[in-house]
Amino acid sequence: MEWMSIIGNSIQYMEDHITEDITVERVANSVGVSSFYFQKGFAMLCGFTVSEYIRNRRLALAGNDLLVTDAKIIDIAMKYGYDSPDSFTRAFTRFHGVTPTSVRKEEVLLKSFAPLKIKISLEGGYLMDYKIVKKEAFTVIANAKIFPYEGAKERVPQFWQEHFQSGKGAAVCGLYGINLDLEMGQENFEYLIADPYNPQKEVPEGFVTRTIPAFDWAVFPCKGPMPTALQDVNTKIYTEWLPALKQYEFAAGYCVEYYDDPTKYEKGTQDENYYCEIWIPVKKK
Repeated sequence: MEWMSIIGNSIQYMEDHITEDITVERVANSVGVSSFYFQKGFAMLCGFTVSEYIRNRRLALAGNDLLVTDAKIIDIAMKYGYDSPDSFTRAFTRFHGVTPTSVRKEEVLLKSFAPLKIKISLEGGYLMDYKIVKKEAFTVIANAKIFPYEGAKERVPQFWQEHFQSGKGAAVCGLYGINLDLEMGQENFEYLIADPYNPQKEVPEGFVTRTIPAFDWAVFPCKGPMPTALQDVNTKIYTEWLPALKQYEFAAGYCVEYYDDPTKYEKGTQDENYYCEIWIPVKKK
């Protein structure tokens, strides 16, 4: 029930301060959870990031204000955090499919986006395999790209496709997929398609090296077609395993995906037996 309480209290905080300058850090502080851990858990439980949730709620409320009040459009824009009519109009039109002006002039349909409500259900109770392994620091060579957390579930698999379609797989075959968020709470993170680094070889143009520090890692096996099998295990880690674990907590803003050689499987990464792992750095509380 810990995450039920955390999410419920965070939603109430956002509703109470929806017209104020809300940040992920402030919401996380209000429920006593690190911003990095909170942002991960919220996105995986709710299906969208904290920023996306706040934006959708504000735009839904702004649409209601346009319908039921005589307030000026610029005043409504300012109320919900937009500093210019143009930026408000663009965001409003993307969300509702109509402009703010048309709401006042015509009979148009607006989209609603109600506050999340917590529904209590009994989940868990399953066996989740993992082990704690101490690993020394290691360096990788990688194709690196910065992603926002919002939409990353779709964009990272696209990045893998682009990597191989562009021919970069000849230099880095992708033994690892590594998520780096060293600030643990920013809107963006760096993602690496990586292999072990050989210092005897030159780093090709367009690639970088990164050193992953030594940690105690919680290692979780994943079995099944990619990316669904990996994403399912990742969700369970943040929403069920880590909150229920009393002796460990998240140690740093790293997450490593280890991928087995897909040529060993009849259907490659889409094989029902395809194997990979997720490594999460942990430390004792």
